[in-house]
Amino acid sequence: MDSKKILKKYFLIFFLISFLIFNWQKISWIFHPGYLLRTIAFYIFEREKPKEKVQPKEEQKIEQIYEKEDSIEIEKIKISAPLIIVGKEEEVKKALDRGVVLWPGSALPGQKGQTIILGHSAPPNWPKIKYDWVFSNLNLLEKGDEIVIYFQNKKYVYFVEDKIFLNRGQELPKTDPEKSILFLISCWPPGKDLRRIAIEALKD
Repeated sequence: MDSKKILKKYFLIFFLISFLIFNWQKISWIFHPGYLLRTIAFYIFEREKPKEKVQPKEEQKIEQIYEKEDSIEIEKIKISAPLIIVGKEEEVKKALDRGVVLWPGSALPGQKGQTIILGHSAPPNWPKIKYDWVFSNLNLLEKGDEIVIYFQNKKYVYFVEDKIFLNRGQELPKTDPEKSILFLISCWPPGKDLRRIAIEALKD
């Protein structure tokens, strides 16, 4: 064998041994049985597994805040009026001069149950003094018409389901307590305290 090749061979062996001796603390982990086994297992099993698709996190619904006072809007009959909250039935009549009134004890807008809102009505061509006129045209509402309630900076949309005429003192029809039902009530005919008109609407 050529002496130069033998010399190179011994030089490489000597170099490798020297390298291992001086760097053993840094590279000894390579020769650890556990590491070797995990490496072999990875190449045999893990690389064959199809990569799982990362499912995007469900987007959180951010509830919109409306910078509006408590109020009612009905585009069909051009109504926009304050929604007044009172604590006692005795306060309702006076509060009707300032807008429409949520009947004490009825469900708050958006809640399950019956939300009952009262408003005055007036004969045709009645001057728009205070809110005597606000519910004068409830009879023009039809099924599917939209009613919007703003309450505590939230917006609630209802759609008309039915139109009901009641005698004085007659109770509203029973409804599903698990649903949010809105009733708009006023005198009928407008300006006369003979009967009641009630518009029933269901929350969207």
